[in-house]
Amino acid sequence: MISRELIDRINHLWHKQKSVGLTPEEKEEQKKAREEYLTAIRGQVRGMLEDIKNPGDRQSDGH
Repeated sequence: MISRELIDRINHLWHKQKSVGLTPEEKEEQKKAREEYLTAIRGQVRGMLEDIKNPGDRQSDGH
């Protein structure tokens, strides 16, 4: 799951990178945060695609 804090931190580091630059530690943090974000997005997309590919696996709501 993607937290608001993760998105805020990624955005903060991006803005700092553009204005004054990042320390090596911040660059590593930025890299890890971006990878965590991308991993979560990929998981969400895979889940949606699985639902599309296997609609019969979902519980029926009576319709």
